Amino acid sequence: MTTRIAIDCMGGDHGPSVTVPAALHFLKAHPGVALVLVGREESIRPLLEGVGESERLRVVHASEIVAMGESPAMALKNKKDSSMRVAVNLVKRGEADACVSAGNTGALMAISRFVLKMLPGIDRPAICTQLPTMQGHTHMLDLGANVDCGPEHLLQFGIMGAMLVSALEHKERPTVGLLNIGEEEIKGNEVVKAAADLLRDSDLNFVGNVEGDGIYKGDADVVVCDGFVGNVALKTSEGLAQMLAFFLKQEFKRNLLTKLAALVALPVLNNFKKRVDHRRYNGAILLGLKGISVKSHGSADSFAFGNAIGRAFDAVENRVLERISARMAQTAAATKAAPGA
Repeated sequence: MTTRIAIDCMGGDHGPSVTVPAALHFLKAHPGVALVLVGREESIRPLLEGVGESERLRVVHASEIVAMGESPAMALKNKKDSSMRVAVNLVKRGEADACVSAGNTGALMAISRFVLKMLPGIDRPAICTQLPTMQGHTHMLDLGANVDCGPEHLLQFGIMGAMLVSALEHKERPTVGLLNIGEEEIKGNEVVKAAADLLRDSDLNFVGNVEGDGIYKGDADVVVCDGFVGNVALKTSEGLAQMLAFFLKQEFKRNLLTKLAALVALPVLNNFKKRVDHRRYNGAILLGLKGISVKSHGSADSFAFGNAIGRAFDAVENRVLERISARMAQTAAATKAAPGA
């Protein structure tokens, strides 16, 4: 069965110059996928490099573009023919199994939630992505969709994250941790403490509180937090990685001896760079919706955007939506059956 993915070609800092080549490369490498390139035809077609439309590749015209700094409310209300909106609409109509955009995060969230609606039992969508760890990688959510969350929302995030990891990595009971300022149960604000109680009482494989350094130690397969904390943690991590890379370059360029040392260390440095390359982890899934919507980093290059397409492909192939829906139905049934419910 062919997996169909709609690509918002106009989104991000670079638009079609990145999204179209990435889509063509992904199409060539994955025979089981069909792509719909959405955006202004006059911008897309010159980049198709002589590749004609077929059952696996077609172009859908969209006359408008959502700017990176545009108000999500205005984009939702006034730009109904934007490449982002048209791509999400294709998922809603069943003409695509997923959509990918590097555009305005708030606008993509607003449009995806309005068009696709929420899965039963899920109150709010959450942004979830992979992060590298000493053990391999972890999945963290929410990374910015919900600034303020109640305990029940954090429980839902835990369920969605666990089902995502279970589907993508075929782990029967992935571990779930709650991001906190300490490992002890008495630590944290009232919302976090209440969320910990809910997670502990659930049938998730909850391993307790995870401190900030535990994210990258690989203390849990899934790390749960509200969107404010998650986004700050993510951006801080990105800034730290950039700073370390900057310092390394400075040190190796300091004098002739350090430049020679850099040549000797080049294989190690290249391997290190590959392991921490954020482009390999590009592509955040908006979990909780009745459809797969994936957000790519706005500054993504072709390699990074291709990985975001891969995230959408994997989510569809491994039936992530079905797994989350089934688990939420199971949770709802258990709650009704509980004494006093």
